[in-house]
Amino acid sequence: MMLVEQTTVPSAALPVAEFKDHLRLGTGFADDGVQDSVLESYLRASIAAIEARTGKVLITRSFGWTLTCWRELAQQTLPVAPVESITEVKLIDREGVETIVDGATYRLVRDSQRPRIAAIALHLPTIPSHGSVEISFDAGFGPAWDDLPADLGQAVFLLAAHYYENRAAMVSGERAMPFGVSLLIDRYRSVRLFGEGAR
Repeated sequence: MMLVEQTTVPSAALPVAEFKDHLRLGTGFADDGVQDSVLESYLRASIAAIEARTGKVLITRSFGWTLTCWRELAQQTLPVAPVESITEVKLIDREGVETIVDGATYRLVRDSQRPRIAAIALHLPTIPSHGSVEISFDAGFGPAWDDLPADLGQAVFLLAAHYYENRAAMVSGERAMPFGVSLLIDRYRSVRLFGEGAR
């Protein structure tokens, strides 16, 4: 299984000005924007860390997920949530020949924890022997920062501020999640039961 992020969070969606306010940085100076790229990098690092911990995509973007077999014939749990849409399903044989699957044969089952692709009929399309299937989909709470639940947005700010204020620890490789951030994101973490989930 391989999950590839096909688009990145656009800079315009990152709340750099709000993060400056959160850090209580001074404003009104000629060099106000000199730290913007640094602050943006900490926001991106914070978003990536929280997404990795929760399995939730914060800002909407496109992904491609490649599998060599289905976990279940009738449905397959997707690796992240929330999923907005499945844009394409493509079968790839051992020679690399691609076949687009008819969108009328499957549907997206929306779920805040375990979104799934499900067959309309009895089973999902058969994956070629020694081949794979590639599912393209869009996932995230929305394209803008304001689409995020408030507690997740606050967690991003707290973690980014922690990175900003502990730059030496970041360089040395320390990646501990602050307790306050963990409290905010814990309810968003996916729980896998009885071995269910992506394969």
